[in-house]
Amino acid sequence: MTEDIKTNDSLWDEYNPSDYMRQAKSGLDEVLVRRISQEKEEPEWMLAHRLASLATFKKMPLPSWGPDLSRLNLDQITYYAKAMEGQAQDWDDVPADIKNTFDKLGIPKAEQEVLAGVGAQYESTVVYHSLKAEFKRQGVIFEDLDLALKKYPELVRPNFMKLMPASLHKFAALHGAVWSGGTFLYIPAGVKIKQPLQAYFRMNAKGMGQFEHTLIIIENGAEAHYIEGCSAPRYGVDSLHAGGVEIYVKEGARFRYSSVESWSKDAYNLNTKRAIVEKNAHMEWVGGNFGSNTTMLYPCSILQGDGASADHLGVAFANQGQTQDTGAKVIHLAKNTSSNIVMKSISKGGGRSIYRGLVEIGPQAENTAVSVKCDALILDEFSCSDTVPVMKINNASATVAHEASAGKINAEDLFYLRSRGLKEAEAAAMVVNGFIEPITKELPLEYSVEMNRMVELEMENSVG
Repeated sequence: MTEDIKTNDSLWDEYNPSDYMRQAKSGLDEVLVRRISQEKEEPEWMLAHRLASLATFKKMPLPSWGPDLSRLNLDQITYYAKAMEGQAQDWDDVPADIKNTFDKLGIPKAEQEVLAGVGAQYESTVVYHSLKAEFKRQGVIFEDLDLALKKYPELVRPNFMKLMPASLHKFAALHGAVWSGGTFLYIPAGVKIKQPLQAYFRMNAKGMGQFEHTLIIIENGAEAHYIEGCSAPRYGVDSLHAGGVEIYVKEGARFRYSSVESWSKDAYNLNTKRAIVEKNAHMEWVGGNFGSNTTMLYPCSILQGDGASADHLGVAFANQGQTQDTGAKVIHLAKNTSSNIVMKSISKGGGRSIYRGLVEIGPQAENTAVSVKCDALILDEFSCSDTVPVMKINNASATVAHEASAGKINAEDLFYLRSRGLKEAEAAAMVVNGFIEPITKELPLEYSVEMNRMVELEMENSVG
């Protein structure tokens, strides 16, 4: 999965021919929304949901806070494009050019070696999805959400876009109108899966938009780990990613959601991720954000049940011309809940990293414990880092700690490493990887290595 990243930046430079784009058009209107729903043979309630979301999208302004999005021309985005018809039942049946793209990322090799299941989405459609037979026998469902919508309506309909309604913000409404593909994961009560499940999302064409929807339900006492990876090539033309993630963690369950996002610097990454956590359940978010022109991403945990808890661990790297506006939101609604937020940011080349967070403690949330730690590493005099924490504490019994720090690479550390034979850029990359180690150590080995190599790629020519 990591060799391409190690040797060059072809993750962003390579792309396939996109003849299928001749059938696609840029811009968004009701005709396109109806076409998406018709081609997918969706039930009437989903078409109604799409149209209502479109109406909401048209009424809502761009967010008035955070990074400036005025440069993003939504009329130039292609919102829906099918690179192949149907979904391959076997990896060998995936078209060669698409298959080669995922092969370079280590898919499906990783499926065979370390994963319980894997999904691969290319543009607007899932091209491949599989789950190992042993987990199917336990009642686990791991499907393309387009298929799950029709196969498991009793599970999908009551939960779809209930945590991220179209009214949440303009890009949630856009997502509700044009969502396509994504993942449906259902873990039955008591089932514990030790191997991760993974989905990988690739945008290939110029000016493309991707709007996958991930819906996950972890029943009482169940455990699982799901990983998402994302990438797109660069063209010098804006692209847009506005996916959605909804996670339901039921009583006593434990779930980890990890993501390594490496969009090109043409992309606007405006993703929405939310989880609701019930009694004595635990939710963990682990994320790495690289690339993109602008990222706005704040995974949210709603601690609804007594004793619920959440961990938010993240790293963001802002390079030249980039704004990484990332963080976490935790809403405590019940007694004896706890949350731990650890965010690391790195800025270089004039990049800007921002931690934007919200911790809200409701009146009924007695004996709540919260810890927030934000560390920023600034690699030159042109870059900057900001911290924008918001704390809303409505119960006096809460224990809340917030710590933030910002600094540069220590010259003595660089000198020591160079005295051991490392070049200056190699030494700087090693220091940066040590800085983010609290995050990478929570990922499976293959993915922590990938994140470290993403740092090495970003660090090229950064010193001297």
